[in-house]
Amino acid sequence: MSPREDRPDSSASGVHHLALLSSDVERTINFYQGVLEFPLVDLFENRDSEGSTHFFFDIGNGNLLAFFDFPSLDLGEYAEVLGSMHHLAISVTPEKQAHLRRNLEAAGVEIEFEHLTSVYFSGPDGERLELLAEPLREMYGERI
Repeated sequence: MSPREDRPDSSASGVHHLALLSSDVERTINFYQGVLEFPLVDLFENRDSEGSTHFFFDIGNGNLLAFFDFPSLDLGEYAEVLGSMHHLAISVTPEKQAHLRRNLEAAGVEIEFEHLTSVYFSGPDGERLELLAEPLREMYGERI
C-alpha cells in the first residue's frame, strides 16, 4: 500500500447503488423506510425481468441502496458465498445510531453483535447490516 500522500485519486466517483435481492417488496420497504428511516426515492418495473420490481432508498451522501424482487424465480435463502456480500456498513452519527437501534428493538429486530462503534443485525431477507457510528472514511477514530 502506498503512503497516503502518494496515492492517486480513484478513477471512480463513488458507489451509485448497491443492488440486493428482496423476497417481499412491501416488507423490504417497511423495514428500510419505516425502521431504518431511509427514504424510498424510486420504484419501477425492472427492465430485465417482467413483473420484477426495482426500487431505491436514499442512504445519504448521494448513495443509494437498491433492491430487486424476482417473483418468477425460486431464489434461496441468504447465503454467504465467495463473491457475495458479507455485510453492508452504513455510516451514522452516534445519536442517530442510538435512535435507529431503538427503532430496531421496537420492531423486534435482534441486535446480533456490537463492537465499539458498530451495531450488527439482519435485514428482512437475512442480509447482514451494520450501523457504524463513524464518519465516512474513518474507522475507530482513524482516517482510512
